[in-house]
Amino acid sequence: MEPGGDSNRTLTQLRRGALPHCVLAVLADGERYGFELIGVLAEARGLAISEGTIYPLLSRLRREGLVETSWQESDSGPPRRYYRLTADGERALANFREDWQGYRDTVDELLGTGGRR
Repeated sequence: MEPGGDSNRTLTQLRRGALPHCVLAVLADGERYGFELIGVLAEARGLAISEGTIYPLLSRLRREGLVETSWQESDSGPPRRYYRLTADGERALANFREDWQGYRDTVDELLGTGGRR
């Protein structure tokens, strides 16, 4: 890490690691089609997502068995692919939530104290 650091690169890495789980969290509220999912995530402060990011990620989550899809007719155009969590996706999200809370608390503590106890 260079003095002064590259906060942009650091933030990009943090986003990349957390984004799959943010997608799972949004889908935990119910199934959504891709563009709708992008809209929800785009409103979240700091995620900075795009179609070029989300669709490959959704494909990967589907290959990993964390989400499944179905096609549904749309009143306003062609059929839409909807994404929903699988049981494995629900477990992965629950595990991440537990891990994240402990990790976040540790980082917050270290940043707040500078590592002093």
